[in-house]
Amino acid sequence: MADDKRPEDEPFEEGVPAEGAPGTDHAAETGAPADGIDEDELTVQDILDAADREAAEPSDEHLADLKRVTAEYANYRKRTEANREALRERVTVDVVKGLIPVLDDLDRAEKHGDLVADTAFSTIAAKLRASVERLGVTPFGAVGEPFDPNVHEAIFQLPSTDVEADTVGDVVETGYFLGSTLLRVAKVVVQVPSDG
Repeated sequence: MADDKRPEDEPFEEGVPAEGAPGTDHAAETGAPADGIDEDELTVQDILDAADREAAEPSDEHLADLKRVTAEYANYRKRTEANREALRERVTVDVVKGLIPVLDDLDRAEKHGDLVADTAFSTIAAKLRASVERLGVTPFGAVGEPFDPNVHEAIFQLPSTDVEADTVGDVVETGYFLGSTLLRVAKVVVQVPSDG
């Protein structure tokens, strides 16, 4: 029975590896650097200098993060500027569309002879038209211009020997552009070439 020793029966010595256990590295166990420098030999200044060097050297990961964040911010600025411009244009379109009936009334009053020069009404009409033009609104649909079905709505065709191609003969309602955006087509009477 003396030969039947169990591992539990053997005295345990702290710090001594058990039989058959893999050997442990003293440097890894104590946390000392493997290059032979003992941790006790390092001064506080050495540790701080090493930390400063590590912090001063930008890692590839930090540079990649910085580039990504910079690109995201540039895209955000472009996107918000484009959204702001689109919103400004939509608001301008809405305002001008509300003023188009007023401009139509001014055109009718002018055709009827109610806009006599040097009257208060004609001065107000001129100021309103100038304000709308400053917003970038341009009227179109003048008598004599070629008929374009993309921007003109023909409400009547009138055969004529005076024209060789479809031409605007009369303007019922003026059309308007805001920049390159079509606000309203011009309603026109079209003169078409006659055969005889």
